[in-house]
Amino acid sequence: MPDDRPALHSSSARGRGPSPTHTRSVPIRTCVGCRTRERADVLLRVVVENGRCIPDPRRRLPGRGAWLHLSTGCLDRAERRSAFARALRVRSAPDVTAVRRWLQEPRDPLGPGNLSDPSSEESKVDPS
Repeated sequence: MPDDRPALHSSSARGRGPSPTHTRSVPIRTCVGCRTRERADVLLRVVVENGRCIPDPRRRLPGRGAWLHLSTGCLDRAERRSAFARALRVRSAPDVTAVRRWLQEPRDPLGPGNLSDPSSEESKVDPS
């Protein structure tokens, strides 16, 4: 006698791949300076190492991270409120000099391989 119930373990029910309408979710984090929720890809991850805050732009360093907008205003507010000590769960306020230096140095928006900067462009023509 055939069973008329739908199969529970068919290949379509298992979801063996992303459906064409599936969109990838973007993690949301809170800036420790202004307390605004933002997508993680627009915030800087900061970790603490030996009592100092270290910027982690690639988000690869081990340990607990705090998230910060790329502005010195948010860094100042986080420092005033001792937000790094709370977020990173350390006893005293860590030194933020490395983060401040990282935020203040100029960045190329197109990355290190930007061809619009003639100083970084090397000649690809054989001089011989």
